[in-house]
Amino acid sequence: MSKPDNRKDNVDHLQNAVVNTIENYREAEDYLEEFGDEIPEREKTQIEEKNERRKHSISGFREEIKDEAKHQQ
Repeated sequence: MSKPDNRKDNVDHLQNAVVNTIENYREAEDYLEEFGDEIPEREKTQIEEKNERRKHSISGFREEIKDEAKHQQ
């Protein structure tokens, strides 16, 4: 038998995901700032592309948080 859908902690999980993603984004930016001139162009491009995906993820997480918060009221 499957467990019932428990959405009580979804907002907390999503907020943690936002915090972690922002931290990873900033670490990647710091890495590029410090070593950008020393790393291969391909690696630099990959990091920049990943950070673009992180920005989109953060935006999506924030929309989900708003949606989940509405359902908890």
